[in-house]
Amino acid sequence: MVFSTSRFQAGPSFGPRSARKLALVVLFALITTAALADSEFTAQRRLGYRTGDQWEPAIAADGRGHLYVLYPQYGDVPDCASCKVPSVALLVSNDNGLTWEPSKAILPFSTGQFDPQIVVDPVDRQTVYASWLQNNRRDIVVARSLDFGRTWSFAWAERGPEDADRPLLTVRGADVYIGFNHDEKFFVAASHDAGQTFRKVQVNPNAEPGSSLAGGATIDPAGNVYFGWTAYARHEIAARPVGIYLSRSADGGRTWSTALLDVSSAPPECGAQNCETGYLGAQIALASDAAGALYALWNAGTTNGGPERIYFSSSTTGGASWSQRVNVSNADARVEHAFPAIAAGASGDVRIAWMDARVFDEDHPNRPLWNTFYRSSTNGGATWSELTRLSGPAPGYDYILRGGFRFPFGDYFGLAIDSEGATHAVWGEGRDYKSPGSIWYTHGR
Repeated sequence: MVFSTSRFQAGPSFGPRSARKLALVVLFALITTAALADSEFTAQRRLGYRTGDQWEPAIAADGRGHLYVLYPQYGDVPDCASCKVPSVALLVSNDNGLTWEPSKAILPFSTGQFDPQIVVDPVDRQTVYASWLQNNRRDIVVARSLDFGRTWSFAWAERGPEDADRPLLTVRGADVYIGFNHDEKFFVAASHDAGQTFRKVQVNPNAEPGSSLAGGATIDPAGNVYFGWTAYARHEIAARPVGIYLSRSADGGRTWSTALLDVSSAPPECGAQNCETGYLGAQIALASDAAGALYALWNAGTTNGGPERIYFSSSTTGGASWSQRVNVSNADARVEHAFPAIAAGASGDVRIAWMDARVFDEDHPNRPLWNTFYRSSTNGGATWSELTRLSGPAPGYDYILRGGFRFPFGDYFGLAIDSEGATHAVWGEGRDYKSPGSIWYTHGR
C-alpha cells in the first residue's frame, strides 16, 4: 500500500491534540491515491551489514545483469580484523537485484575510507570502476575490476597534503575522470589509460575562499566531459548565496570552461538533527543519454535558510545553452527538498529522484518526515511520469515510521538503469545526521 505524501500544516484550527491527530489520519487516507502513482517498485529492502551504520551508497549496473553497491560501513566489518572505521564495502548482485552476495571490504586499510563512487564503463558495459578517499581523506583511490567485482586493481588519482572531499567519478572507455576539492579549489584528475595514471588541473583558478563541492559528472558519446559543482562561502554560510556551476572540457581535461547554471539562497539550518549548516544545501546531479543530451537536477532556494525546491534542465548543445529550469516536485512550496539523483539511458530516457519532507509524523504533527521520490521521462524531460514514492514502512526501526523516515542518512544516494531497462535506487535513512542509520534499496519501472 502506498501512503499519501501531501504535506499537512498543523495549527490552532485543528483543536485539541486528539482531534488534530484524527484529522491528520483521515486526510492521510483520503488523498493517498490522488497524490501518487501506483508504485511498480518493490518494497524497500535493507542492504549491507546488519551491525553498525551504513550510509552514502553509490550504485552501478552493467550490461550482463550485475549490480554493484559501494558504501561506507561504520562499525565492525565481519571477517576483517584490519578494517578501520569507516571501511568501504562492496555488494554485488548477479541477477539484476533479485539476490545479493554478502558484503565484503573492497580494500582493507589502516585508516578510514570515505565518499565511495562506483560506475560501469558505458562503452563495454562491463568494466567496473570505483573510487573513494582514504589516508585521512588525503588520498583518492581508483579501483578497476574486469571480472564483475571479484578482483580489483588499484591506483591513486591524488596523494596530497590536504584533505579532499567527495571525489566524483565518471568513465568512458579508457578515459577516467575524478573531480574533487581542496576547500575552495576544485580539481579534476584525468586518466587516459584506464585509470593507471592521472594528471590533475584546477578548474576554478579564480575561486573565492570557501568550499567547492562536486555534485555530478558525465561524459557524452563525443568524449566531452562535464562536472557540476557548487561553491559555498567560507564565512557566513547561513547568509551567503550558493553558486551552482557546470564545467566542460573538450580536450581530455586539459582546459575547462565554466558557466553559472543557477544561484541558490543560503542553505537551511539543520542543527536539530545534529548536522552542520550546508548539509541540506544546494547540490547538482548530471547525466547524459546515448544521443549526447545533457540533464541536470539540482536543489535551490530563494530565501536564506528557507526551503529549497528540485529543478531540472536539459541541454542539446553540449552545455552551451540550457532549457528553462522546471520544478519537478508537486509538493507544497514550504516543503524542504534535497539530495538530487539522476540516471539516463537511450535517447530521451532520463530518470530522477530526490528526498523531501512533505509528510508530517502522525503522532507529532509539527515534526516532518522524509521520503525518497522518483519520476521518469522518455522525451528528455518534456513530460514526466506521475510521482512515485520509493521509500516506505519498515518494521523494527524506530527512525522509519508509516509516513516516512526521520532524516536523510548521508549526503547523497544513487540511481542506476540495468540491462533490462529497470531502475534501481539505493539511499540512506536514519534518526538524525549522526546515528543510527542504514541503506535501503528498491527496483522497478
